[in-house]
Amino acid sequence: MSMKNIKLTINEIFYSIQGEGSDAGLPTIFIRLTGCNLRCTYCDTQYAFYEGEEKDIEEILREIREWECKRLCITGGEPLLQKGIYELIDALLKREYEISVETNGSISIEKLAKMSVVIKMDVKLPSSGMHKKMHMKNINLLRSDDELKFVIGDRADYEYAKEILKEYKPRCKIIMQPVWKKMDASKLAEWILEDGIDARLSLQLHKILWGERKGR
Repeated sequence: MSMKNIKLTINEIFYSIQGEGSDAGLPTIFIRLTGCNLRCTYCDTQYAFYEGEEKDIEEILREIREWECKRLCITGGEPLLQKGIYELIDALLKREYEISVETNGSISIEKLAKMSVVIKMDVKLPSSGMHKKMHMKNINLLRSDDELKFVIGDRADYEYAKEILKEYKPRCKIIMQPVWKKMDASKLAEWILEDGIDARLSLQLHKILWGERKGR
């Protein structure tokens, strides 16, 4: 099938600093896909639920060539909702992009885990209101270079995350991130240190640098 026949609904494409996870601080091209099946209480990209423009893969490839960067993050919304994502990833890999995919943990990553990408997967916690919608079998599919992220809003969330780590013993990198403007990051850091959790504290560097601006 021609790449012109495979269309994805794109909310935005931009070049910025990665703000979260183990590659925070690195220049990255972002492709944000439209649509999400969850409605987390703290969502900071609600504009990606519905807003977007259909583009074929060739259009997307032309647009990202504007930047010399070869590091790229596919995000959303929830990018796995769009069937064309796998063809997009294949096209990017052929052009030697280093790809990460951010996914919310509610959709199977079985196909994605067979591809040469870094999976950055959430497990939603109680304060999100979406914790019962998780596809927990995904955790066992995460590989050593992948990331499992917990966005933590309070002590109950933190304890819930600890139980998941105890039960599933994931082999990937663990990220703990405070809900922006709700959870005290220094308090979360203290809990991590007190319990000896081998997790990276993520602070959403892009928001520290530029605030809550679209395209950052």
